[in-house]
Formats: sequence, C-alpha cells, structure tokens
Amino acid sequence: MTNLSPIAQKFILHWGEMGTRWGINRTVAQVHALLFLSEKPLPADEIAQTLGVARSNISTSLHELQNWDIVRVVHVIGDRRDHFESMKDVFAMFRVIARERKKREIEPTLRVLRDCIAESSKPKAAAPYTRERLADLVNFFEITTNAYDQMEKLPTSAVLKLAKLGDKAFKLLGIAPAA
Repeated sequence: MTNLSPIAQKFILHWGEMGTRWGINRTVAQVHALLFLSEKPLPADEIAQTLGVARSNISTSLHELQNWDIVRVVHVIGDRRDHFESMKDVFAMFRVIARERKKREIEPTLRVLRDCIAESSKPKAAAPYTRERLADLVNFFEITTNAYDQMEKLPTSAVLKLAKLGDKAFKLLGIAPAA
C-alpha cells in the first residue's frame, strides 16, 4: 500500500478483514476504507496503485460499492477520468448499509419463511414442531423489521439520543437491564 500512513494502512487492512467477516469481499472493503479516509475523490487507477490491486478488481469493487449506494462517481474539472468518493457521514452510511442488508438478506428470508408456513398448512406437509419453529422465526423477523422501520423514520439526532440513554431506557420502560 503505497502513499499511505501506517495508521491508514492499519485501518484499511483491518476494514478488509472485517469485510470478509461481514460477507463482503476483502478488496471491496479495502477500497471503501481508502475512499472513506481520502480527503479528495480518487480515480480507479490511483486506487489500484495505492492498494496494489489489479485495476479490473478495483472496477468490480467500485461497481459493488456503487450498488450499495455508499460510493459515488465524481467528476473533477480538467480530468476526464471518473473519480470516486465514499459517503463521509458515518451515521448516514450505516443507515444505507442497514437498509441494503435488510433488502438483500432479511426481506428474502421473510418471504421464504412465509411461503414455508403457507405450504406447511397443507396436510402432512410439515410436522407441527416444524410449523411452530417457522412461525417463531417469522414472528421474530416481523417484530425486528417493524422496529427497524420505526427507527429508520427517525432523524439521526433522535436515534443518537435513544442510543445514549443506555440503562436509562430500561428504567423508562420499567425493566431491569440484562446482567
């Protein structure tokens, strides 16, 4: 990784590792980390050179990040190349990521679960225990999806206030926090 401070290198490498744990390609996560830390939009060839990654891999990574709506193309006066920048607002970025993960992971799972429950109501299609387990999962996903949808409607400032309440939120609800 050329032209990067040791701190930037450390963060980019770590973000790449974390990306693999989150189901994201390592290079995609590293490109995102580089763009997030960059003060100015970067062209793809500079990203490739900085990270020491093939230009084709960078193009694929940039396309994926644009599909997630966390990186966008920026045009720089006097330069015909496309430049790229990451969202800088951390809270907005994580809202976008959460929205995308919900759309890509939770919603398809919920559809399949509902289909399974509908099919399981046919005679001898599934054991009562299986239907019960599936119903519990649907209930869980519906409750959490509803809670997410409510949080999504709140401005970031309100979400931060709720998060900062900590144990006070439990007291307001009249319940003891888990130990």
